[in-house]
Amino acid sequence: MQTDELVTAEQLVAMGRAGYAFELVDGRMVSMNPPNHPHGEVAVTIATAMKIFVRANGLGRVVAESGYILKSDPDTVRGPDVSFVRAGRAGYPPPHGFFRGAPDLAVEVRSPDDSMAGLLAKGAEYLSAGAQLVWIVDPEDRTVRVLRRGDELRMLFEGDALDGGAVLPEFTMPIAEIFA
Repeated sequence: MQTDELVTAEQLVAMGRAGYAFELVDGRMVSMNPPNHPHGEVAVTIATAMKIFVRANGLGRVVAESGYILKSDPDTVRGPDVSFVRAGRAGYPPPHGFFRGAPDLAVEVRSPDDSMAGLLAKGAEYLSAGAQLVWIVDPEDRTVRVLRRGDELRMLFEGDALDGGAVLPEFTMPIAEIFA
């Protein structure tokens, strides 16, 4: 569902829980279905591994389903399933509302109603807004698509390992572990 009235990031924040099931795309509210349980399990598996690694190395913060203002006037606010913001980023964490800017790493887990083309477009939005790395995780085909700024799309399979590259140096996670 989309509305015709343009909405700002501040208006979305003011909606409280009523605005929780939406993202903003060029000022238009786009409804988001609640994720299913396999989606949630994959997201928490990745978030837990990242959180443990990031905390142990003092690298920044890992959050789930938190909003980022990727573009203004009209506003685009996206809420990746899992995201990482490195320590020392100006204005992070935001005292109220959404962070202005992209996370350093965005993780999107594909739901049954998500098109891969739509998720790849969303990944490109994160990169255009300043993200360095995007992981698109597909529980159905048990793959991860990796998008890096200035690099070609890479597809990883169950025998491969996911790595954090320059964003999360030395972080690795076997793809099979994500879907275990």
